[in-house]
Amino acid sequence: MSEKNTLSRSLHDVGLAAWFGGTLANAVALNRAAGQSGQQSDAGAVANAGWDRWTPVNAAAIGAHLVGSVGHLIGNKERLTTQRGVGAMALVKTGLTVAALAVTGYSRVLGGRISAHQAVPMSDATTPSDSTPPEVASAQKQLAVLQWAVPALTGALVVVSSFAGEQQRPASVLQGLTKRVAGQ
Repeated sequence: MSEKNTLSRSLHDVGLAAWFGGTLANAVALNRAAGQSGQQSDAGAVANAGWDRWTPVNAAAIGAHLVGSVGHLIGNKERLTTQRGVGAMALVKTGLTVAALAVTGYSRVLGGRISAHQAVPMSDATTPSDSTPPEVASAQKQLAVLQWAVPALTGALVVVSSFAGEQQRPASVLQGLTKRVAGQ
């Protein structure tokens, strides 16, 4: 365990930080600020312009996180099989990552449905107005929930990653190995 995985850890952590922080900032600020555009028919265009600028950065962040995650798995393959609890933690991280990817992707699909309707009246990016067409309002209502799901899932990944770091403390490694050998 003397090998260092600085590059994979950095890609994992910086990618996850950008994915979490960017989606949280857009949910808190951009989606609501779009409603301040002056005309209800401009709110969607303002939100789409912001999300379109964020998407390539978000894709790079997610890619960096995934590459770093694979590096983590490769760098810790012995611990995955020998230290009790590490395999389970890796499965939890993988599940959260898959869920965050699915929600991120579906959110993008919903955003595309909204942006396909130019100059549609809406209160803000995730809140329909009384005159918003039903198909757009439906996508907005789903996005109103999903905009918080991505930061919640990626935030949970931050927490599980912190736990994973704690598992690498020498006392935790010794305890995990001892429990594995003892069959506990």
